[in-house]
Amino acid sequence: MTSLYISFGFLLILGLVPVSLSSFYDGVEELDNDIILNSVQEAKKLVDAAYKRTRDVLKARLKQKDVRPSDVMAFFKQPVATSRTHIRAADYMGTTLELLSEKVQSVYSRPFNITDVLTANQLDTIYKVSGCAFLHIQRPCPNTPYRSFTGECNNRRFPNFGVSNRPYTRLLPAQYEDSRSLPKGWTENRRINGFMLPLARAVSNQILRFPEREQTLDNQRSLMFMQWGQWIDHDLDLAPETPARSSFLKGIDCDHSCARELPCFPLRIPPNDPRIQNRSDCIPLFRSSPACMQGPVLEQINVLTSYVDASQVYGSTNDLARMLRNNTATQLGLMAVNTRFTDGGLPYLPFGTMKEDFCLLTNMSSGLPCFLAGDARVSEQPGLTAFHTIFVREHNRIARELRRLNPTWTGEVLFQEARKIVGAIEQKINYKDYLPLLLGSTMTRVLPRYTSYNDSVNPGAANVFSLIFRMGHTMIQPFIYRLVDGYRTSASLPPIPIHLTFFNTWRVILEGGVDPLLRGLMGNQAKLNRQNQILVDELREHLFELFKRLGLDLGAINMQRGRDHGLPGYNAFRRFCGLSQPRNETELATVLRNRQLAQRLTSLYGTPQNIDIWLGAVAEPLVTNGRVGELLACLIGDQFRRSRDGDRFYYERPSIFTPAQLSSIERVTLARMVCDNTRITEVPRDVFKANQYPANFVRCASIPALDLTPWRRRKSGAELEDPPM
Repeated sequence: MTSLYISFGFLLILGLVPVSLSSFYDGVEELDNDIILNSVQEAKKLVDAAYKRTRDVLKARLKQKDVRPSDVMAFFKQPVATSRTHIRAADYMGTTLELLSEKVQSVYSRPFNITDVLTANQLDTIYKVSGCAFLHIQRPCPNTPYRSFTGECNNRRFPNFGVSNRPYTRLLPAQYEDSRSLPKGWTENRRINGFMLPLARAVSNQILRFPEREQTLDNQRSLMFMQWGQWIDHDLDLAPETPARSSFLKGIDCDHSCARELPCFPLRIPPNDPRIQNRSDCIPLFRSSPACMQGPVLEQINVLTSYVDASQVYGSTNDLARMLRNNTATQLGLMAVNTRFTDGGLPYLPFGTMKEDFCLLTNMSSGLPCFLAGDARVSEQPGLTAFHTIFVREHNRIARELRRLNPTWTGEVLFQEARKIVGAIEQKINYKDYLPLLLGSTMTRVLPRYTSYNDSVNPGAANVFSLIFRMGHTMIQPFIYRLVDGYRTSASLPPIPIHLTFFNTWRVILEGGVDPLLRGLMGNQAKLNRQNQILVDELREHLFELFKRLGLDLGAINMQRGRDHGLPGYNAFRRFCGLSQPRNETELATVLRNRQLAQRLTSLYGTPQNIDIWLGAVAEPLVTNGRVGELLACLIGDQFRRSRDGDRFYYERPSIFTPAQLSSIERVTLARMVCDNTRITEVPRDVFKANQYPANFVRCASIPALDLTPWRRRKSGAELEDPPM
């Protein structure tokens, strides 16, 4: 496949690149085009070799059961299939530029950007020969009333809006050390806004750390509220780590070396670290995968669609979407389910087919691999798996009922209509039930009521959203809870420290199925984010510790990832949102309403401008009746407004559903989805609120069900003459 892109690239550039004989850049003669083409070929060999090295090392570690926490992080964020092809092309382009930089350095001693040396035609040549141009060729939009799996052609005017395997959207220009690709904090002793950036791990130790026994529970929000946040995030964005675990140019193994060599960006250990005594050690981290770009500035790729379209159920590529369907009963329109096990007669998700499977390592005697779903992170933790499971069950339940109502519909129409309804249900729950509880008093300002579709609105997931929506980490309790009938604890299903549950497929199948997990989410309170209780140590000290060596620090990784993505600091986004920008400790104390926290942040960062965006956002006091601060409310509202208003298929848009169908969808709740797809018989009416059993629980019969009769004898998708525009 790679050779196809190479051949295609050369065909594209033949005769298109004029040879310049006399242009100069500040004394440097323009690079010869043969040098550029040779560098592309060299880059391809280096990238392919690094990818192969990584695959070989990972296979060897899995075979020897010698797996590190960083391997696990990479495993569920590894790009596959189509996404991998896009990222490989982007790596070809990026490595070509690095090689050319090295060649120019020999004749040009002062700092420079290689993209300033190259002409626009030469940059375009690299873009084409790398394979990027071929991957971004626009295809004709089909005339269909249903969404594409990739998001293509949702917007007929701008067919690439919101499409998977494209760069994240930027709300503000990227800020890199070298203005092109190097993260802030990459170069030792380099000042940013006049101050040294603190180590991310040092900030975590001093700001995030607190004794877990002191955690405050949220008396108004359940763990179900926390879990929905992760669920909806996994519908909108995923920035996979680079497929390479060693540097492209020097071949340094970044798992063993703490050197900063692209694409490796390890977290250094500060003095007096409470857990890691060896300061020459580091927490491994690998840079997010690049996107193909014609411009000179590095952008990260989002491998998911940017719409609230249930892509975590159905997939964001055509190949994965096909794999997830029941292809032995195509006339029924069903999703594939597990053929080896059932949950007391109810279906589980199908198993994945990857040979390298971390779920097998968590319990070797079980022999149970990871599940397969529309998002690769499905088996990350059991609560997320439970959500995936009930959504697939809901699709199949709806498809069967539609077939009963419309026996002449084809399997394809049954599948697409059921998918359309499931997507609408997710949108309704997200916009009407979840976001008001998250955004509180700011809701009407940052996310006004829906009025109409606007094809000039770009729904693309913002790069900053991929970081700040990790605010959900602050709501996670240290344990996974399982409850039996009557919402009782059981000696056979005790609470489990969360770090012992990652990739535990076996805990779902062999320890009671999804019902105890869902009861645990509905019957327990979320952790409350407080300024002195931001992140539990299960995530800050023990993340993926189950897999040997060094547990990761999720808070420090969030901050390091923001630097990796070139995100501007706290004040820049406050300015974007029309909020005040504190210039000193006193003004910061006013914004945070916390003098002590402002002192600690100013001591670490020197200036509020440098505060990492994730940290600054989650440190703000919560808005009235919400669970985020002012800045988070603005940025989250911006994303969900664009993902809604720029969606041609948004469920409230007239012509998407009939008034009767829309009325049915508006009555659906997550509580009813649980009732219809599990053996649970008692639920709270609002599963996102903290509820006490039995006082706030009702029988499922009293929860309104989805009425599908408005879909009876409706024209099938194949018969619709005028698809919604």
